[in-house]
Amino acid sequence: MASGSFTSRHLAVVGLGLMGGSLALALRERADTIMGVDLDGEARAYALEMGMVDAATDDLQKGVAEADIVILCAPVRAIQAMVERRIGSYLRSNTLLLDIGSTKHDICEAMGRLPVGIQAVGGHPMTGKENPGIRYSDAALYRGRPFVLCPTRRTTPAARERALALVDALGAVPFEMEAERHDHLVAAISHLPYILSATLVATVAQQGQADPTVWELAAGGFRDMSRLASQDVQMMGDILSTNTQAVATLLALFRVQLAMLEAMLVSRDDQKVAEFLKPAREARLNWIQKYENGYKK
Repeated sequence: MASGSFTSRHLAVVGLGLMGGSLALALRERADTIMGVDLDGEARAYALEMGMVDAATDDLQKGVAEADIVILCAPVRAIQAMVERRIGSYLRSNTLLLDIGSTKHDICEAMGRLPVGIQAVGGHPMTGKENPGIRYSDAALYRGRPFVLCPTRRTTPAARERALALVDALGAVPFEMEAERHDHLVAAISHLPYILSATLVATVAQQGQADPTVWELAAGGFRDMSRLASQDVQMMGDILSTNTQAVATLLALFRVQLAMLEAMLVSRDDQKVAEFLKPAREARLNWIQKYENGYKK
């Protein structure tokens, strides 16, 4: 579906952080009216001041009552709670409901229990910034980035086409897959890296108790490897708790790789260490070359 085909009479963005604000900016010219919904008064005021939204409220029912498209941009647990407890009775028939939560199985299951007539699709854009918050919103945040769409029992053919048109309007690249497959893949490329980053910092902090100079010597390598550890703990806790099986499986695989490398180091087998590390280097270089900078649109 061509990007020019996406329009909305009344778009509701629930959650005015970095992701929600960027969505509002990117779709600003394609929606007659944009309603922002957030409990944070400062976020609502900023969105109104910058023209991201036409109106804003902290009342979910009021915010989505007139919408033909609703995008949930809150943390995973908050999205799940809204879908399970409230939003189904607030939406009009044929409203497209899309979320951008980082895990999909639980949310898509909850969407499947919504009233018949609501067109629900699970979503997850693979993008972001180190700095959260609406003030860092960027209309180009989604451009050229993968945007996963997961079907639910409330995903009609029409809902699928509308979701694809929305993704195309953002300049993103759609990937359609089942929720379980999505959660397994992001466990490898997102959730496991966070755990490893946090564990690295905890290990260095323990070392720093014995010799604080370690912090003074830390430079680029530590900075790059530790960046993910600075993510919001509550947000990451919600993500990990909704994807425990896949994360546990990947952690077990990682422990095997780490144990192999440890055995090689202890035995001082330099040749095997090199043979172990070389494919990893090549895999990352290939990824950087092909995918890291996004897809051309």
